[in-house]
Amino acid sequence: MGDFAGALLKHLARHPLPRLTLAGGFAKLSKLAAGHLDLHSGRSQVDLDRLAEWALAAGGDAALADAIRGGNTALHALQLARAAGVPLADVVAAEALKVAEGLVAGAAEPILIELLVVDREGVVVGRAGRV
Repeated sequence: MGDFAGALLKHLARHPLPRLTLAGGFAKLSKLAAGHLDLHSGRSQVDLDRLAEWALAAGGDAALADAIRGGNTALHALQLARAAGVPLADVVAAEALKVAEGLVAGAAEPILIELLVVDREGVVVGRAGRV
């Protein structure tokens, strides 16, 4: 999939398969969760304001949201949320799942999608859906 999540999902809408697991880094999947279909850094950016709002919705406080908004990277947002015990990666996975499911909704056959968010060490830090 790489940077081309939208192209992959649009292709699968025309050529469905029963199950799909999308796994990617927090920053890439944050972009998909925000509705970006081309995840390349030159064509889409991580929305720190949106990550801050999702952190609030996941139980974070205003100080955490402000720190995320004031940060420079998605990695920093993830680190802040994890330190605060806020499951931001699960929220990103759930939001990315909604986008992915919307793109394949017109497929001739249903596609079960699972989203896995991994950190830089390859550890799964967030997930949504079931396959």
